[in-house]
Amino acid sequence: MESALGEAAALAMIAYTCDTAAASKLEAHLRFSSDILPKAEELSVRLARRFVELGVVPPGLEQAVARFRRAIEIFREENVPLVTESERLGSEYQQITGGITVPWNGEEIPLPRLAPFLKSTDRDERERAFRAWASPYVARRDELAGLFDQLYAARAGIARNAGFADFEAYSFAAKCRFDYTPDDCRRFHESVEQAVMPAVERIYARRRERLGLTVLRPWDTNVDPWGREAIRPFETESEFVATAERVFARVDPELGREFSLMRRERLLDLTTRKGKAPGGYCETLNVRGRPFIFMNAAGTVEDVMTLLHESGHAFHAFASHPLPYLWQRHPTMEMAELASMSMELLAFSALGRKDGGFFSDAEYGRAMREHLEDALLTLAHVASVDAFQSWIYTSGHGADADARDQAWLRIRARFERGVDWSGLDAERAARWYRQLHIFLYPFYYIEYGLAGLGALQLWRNSLTDHPGALAAYREALALGGTRSLPELYRTAGARLVFDAEGMAALVARVEEELGRLDERTQGR
Repeated sequence: MESALGEAAALAMIAYTCDTAAASKLEAHLRFSSDILPKAEELSVRLARRFVELGVVPPGLEQAVARFRRAIEIFREENVPLVTESERLGSEYQQITGGITVPWNGEEIPLPRLAPFLKSTDRDERERAFRAWASPYVARRDELAGLFDQLYAARAGIARNAGFADFEAYSFAAKCRFDYTPDDCRRFHESVEQAVMPAVERIYARRRERLGLTVLRPWDTNVDPWGREAIRPFETESEFVATAERVFARVDPELGREFSLMRRERLLDLTTRKGKAPGGYCETLNVRGRPFIFMNAAGTVEDVMTLLHESGHAFHAFASHPLPYLWQRHPTMEMAELASMSMELLAFSALGRKDGGFFSDAEYGRAMREHLEDALLTLAHVASVDAFQSWIYTSGHGADADARDQAWLRIRARFERGVDWSGLDAERAARWYRQLHIFLYPFYYIEYGLAGLGALQLWRNSLTDHPGALAAYREALALGGTRSLPELYRTAGARLVFDAEGMAALVARVEEELGRLDERTQGR
C-alpha cells in the first residue's frame, strides 16, 4: 500500500514539475502532497507503533525499526495541518520559480538556457548573462521573502509542538541522523574554512591570473581560464541520451542496461523548456521498481555531471529494489548522495570520445579539471548553505527577512573568498532564494558535503583499483538502508569526514591532480 501510494504521489509530482503551468497538474500534485500524504503519514505512524510494540526486530529491519521508533517519538497530530501548509507553500515556490523567463537576444527564455552564456569568452556577455540570471530573484525578493516567512512560522510550530528547542533539533530527529549531531556540522563548517578555503582561494587566484584580470568578478568564475570557447558536449536531447547510454555501458554493462531500460520506458526528461520547474532530481517509482530522472540541460559540461549524478541515484534504486520490504530499500540521504556523487567520478574515465563519450582528448582534461575544482567549491557552498540554515532556525532572528539576507552575506563572505562582489549585495543575497532546498527540503544540504568527501575517497581508491572501487560501490548500493550509515560508507570504501585533517588529505590529492592536468594543458 505504501509503495502504491508513494508511486502515485511521485507520478503526480513528476507531471507537475514537468509542466508547472498546468493548473490540473498542480491540483493533482497538491491533492497528494497537501491532503493525502500527511494523512497517510499519520496512519503509517500508527501502524509502525503497533509493529514496534511487538518487540520483534526481524533481521535486515534493524535500521527500519529505529526509524519507526523515531517517527513515533516525534509525531504530533497537530502538526499534520502545518505539514500540509508547508507542502502548499513549497508548491507555490516551484510555481513562481518554474515560470521565470528572462529576455535574451530578442526572445524570452527560461533561466537554465543562460548557462552557456555564463561561460562566454566575451566578458561583457558573461556579465550580462549573470545579471539576467540574478535579476528575477532580485525583483521577486519581497515575494519570496514573504513566502519564506510563512514557511519559517510553520516549521517553528512543528518543532514546538513536537517538544524540540528549535527546528534544527527537530530536523535532525526527523531525518534520523543517528550518527552525527549539529555540533558535528559546525565542526564540518570550521574544517572547510581551515582545510578547503585556502585551496579555493588558490583556484580563484590562478583563474584571475590566467584571465589577466585585476579582480575576479562573479561572472568570471565559469569561463575557461585559458580563454577557450565553452565545451558543447551535445546539441540535442537524443544525442545526450545516446551518448550517456554508451558511457554507462562502458563503465559497467549492467548499468548500461539499466539506463537503456529507462530510455525505452520514457523515464527521462532532461532538457530545459518554458514552464518546467528548475533543478534536477531522481524519483523512485516503488511498485514498478523504476527510477525517473528530471533535469534542465542546456548543453554544458555541468549537464553531463548532473546526469551522472542523477543516474547514480537511479542505479541505487535499481540495486536496492530486490530487497523485500520498502523500508529496507531507502537509506538516509547521506548514503543516497554518496551513490550519486561517486558516479560523477567513477564514470569520468568513460567520458572520452574515443570510448563513445562526450569529450575529445583536449576537452577531457578541461572537463576533469573543471569537475575537480567544482568538488572543492561545492564543499564551500555546502558549508555556507548549512551554516545559513542553522542560523535561520537557531539564532532567534530567522523570522526577520532583512536579518536573513544580512546573515547570508556574512556567511557567504566566509566561504566565498577570492571573488569580488563589490556593488552586488542584492545579487549575492538573491543566491539563497535560488537555493530550492532551503524552501522545499530544510536542512537537506550537509548530505552533499559528507557524500562529496566520500566520493573523493572512492575516486582516490579508483585511481589504483577502478574495478575494485566500482565493485565496492555497487555492493554498498545493494544494501539499501539495511545497515548504519558508517557501515554503508565502509562497505563503499569511505568514512564520514568532519575533521580538518581528513579533508586536508583529500584536498591535497585533488590539488595534485589539478597540477598534473594544468601541466598537460600548458604542454599542448
